[in-house]
Amino acid sequence: MALPPLPESPSIVHRERLSARAAGALDALLVMVSAQASAASLASLPEAERWRGLHARSTPLAGSVRSTALANPRQTRAVLGYLGARASPFETLALAGRMLKEACAPEVASIGLAVAGGAPAESQSALLSGALAQAFALPDFRSTRTRSRAGIRRIELVGEAPRDLRFVRASAQANNLARYLTALPANKLDASSYRRALGALARQHGLAMRWLGEPALRRLGAEAFLAVAAGNAERTAGIAHLRYRPARARSRTAPLALVGKGVLFDTGGNNLKPHRAMLDMHIDMAGSAVAVATLIALAELRVPFAADAWLAISENRIGPRAYRPQDVVRAANGTTIQVIHTDAEGRMLLADTLALAGRSGPRLMIDFGTLTGACVYALTERMSGVFTNEPRLTERLLAAGRASGERVWSFPFDADYDSDLESKVADVMQCATDGKGDHILAARFLSRFVPRDVPWVHLDLAAALRPGGLGHINTDVTGFGVRYALQLLVRERLLDQLREAA
Repeated sequence: MALPPLPESPSIVHRERLSARAAGALDALLVMVSAQASAASLASLPEAERWRGLHARSTPLAGSVRSTALANPRQTRAVLGYLGARASPFETLALAGRMLKEACAPEVASIGLAVAGGAPAESQSALLSGALAQAFALPDFRSTRTRSRAGIRRIELVGEAPRDLRFVRASAQANNLARYLTALPANKLDASSYRRALGALARQHGLAMRWLGEPALRRLGAEAFLAVAAGNAERTAGIAHLRYRPARARSRTAPLALVGKGVLFDTGGNNLKPHRAMLDMHIDMAGSAVAVATLIALAELRVPFAADAWLAISENRIGPRAYRPQDVVRAANGTTIQVIHTDAEGRMLLADTLALAGRSGPRLMIDFGTLTGACVYALTERMSGVFTNEPRLTERLLAAGRASGERVWSFPFDADYDSDLESKVADVMQCATDGKGDHILAARFLSRFVPRDVPWVHLDLAAALRPGGLGHINTDVTGFGVRYALQLLVRERLLDQLREAA
């Protein structure tokens, strides 16, 4: 089965200034300014009187957007966005998203992005991130189109070009890839087509890949993974292991392991989900999409450290061989697990994947998964939950969320929660019989499969799907986690910090 091709990324050009004639060649011009901006600060914009009139309509409110049309033959859409004096990165991205939504009808193919009126220069990076997300079309399988949708094909950056242009572009393209994969329906992205797609991505980006299918996982003792896969109609589930090795890597061992939950569709298994809870379960592989997209961005940025991605790919189906409550299975690290609820499949798949990834000797492990509804109930879909076995990392993890605009919140990780997972017949229960604190218990469960001396971060992706989008992302599927991970690994150089602290 062939997947629809990824849309091409728009071209990006830079102009020091934008004349009225150049503005007339654009379909839309977006300008972010401070909410305290004066009319005089708009004087350098083309058709400045038009912008001043737009600004003078009423007292600007932080986060608001207003628009008009310039008086050129193209009637270029002019969009003014007002940034608060102490706007956070998330608020800046959210304003960029609102401005792009205001500006971009289907026929808008060329846009200009500018910052004026006291808005910080880095606001242009937020606008560019929003534009690259807006330009990307998610998979569409309609047989007829009532209107051609060309989308944004050209972006002009006006004024000083962002110093982090390469990073912004790599991050946006990786987010687009994560959203593309996550949005695919389960009959288009099954285990076989996902495996082929990953192979193609690996070849395109200079990565190595191996596939651990069910026979290999059986030899490795990965019974927790295989228990979930047993209900599938076909024996195509497996763990994809992708490897990035920079040219000057000091060793063949990767210090970083990214682990992703890749449940291509989740029925809940024998503990069957109701209709509303099952409807969007094709997105239950978002963690694997975030992990592979992050690895590709690291390769595109040519980071100096090696990295691996381990993707746990299966469905969770009902059937005569599907695993059941009260089954007891042994994971790859020897831990025996008492199954309590078949809809807690993600932690079963991740248990073996973490254990196998841990054998490769990483210095840092990060896993991503749409793991628990409890985390969504705790945070809504505006943030995601973060856990770590290294308390000294907690503030850094929260700071990376603030800086990236993909906000996270830390939950308790105390060992006394383990008493809720004590089993009378196995080493550990898969989950508790009730749903209280399930996001915390899931993290405590997963920690058993991480080597004790390896720092580990667990991201419960509550924000993977949010109606109307989140921040600068205007689609329900958000790709949350890519910006966060790249902030942590590239900008804040967490691996270097761990090495220095060792």
